[in-house]
Amino acid sequence: QVQLVESGGGLVQAGGSLRLSCAASGRTFSNSAMGWFRQAPGKEREFVAAISRSGDRKYYADSVLGRFTIDRDNAKNTVSLQMNSLKPEDTAVYRCAAAAVSGNYYYTRAYEYNYWGQGTQVTVSS
Repeated sequence: QVQLVESGGGLVQAGGSLRLSCAASGRTFSNSAMGWFRQAPGKEREFVAAISRSGDRKYYADSVLGRFTIDRDNAKNTVSLQMNSLKPEDTAVYRCAAAAVSGNYYYTRAYEYNYWGQGTQVTVSS
């Protein structure tokens, strides 16, 4: 079992930066692939970024590539999402997710994740 709690959301102007954190409880964090997803009002949930359990494999949605960076600290049971050059279209509720894996994989589909946080709101004003 993994419990996830996000933090770091807020209101920022376009071009600004935010850093989201996701704290995980449970002993299986280091064996979990982690991901970030987002959902804007009236839109479907969207994949943002994923990271393998060792942290050496990462994958990003085209819409955030070059602007967002995902990292993890297995000693602290945390995963982060550094968001730079934010745009109004990045406005959404961001949720982190964990997937139990047997290898050093990452996942990009929501159904592949077993555990989800409640989410943190990110609002980017123009």
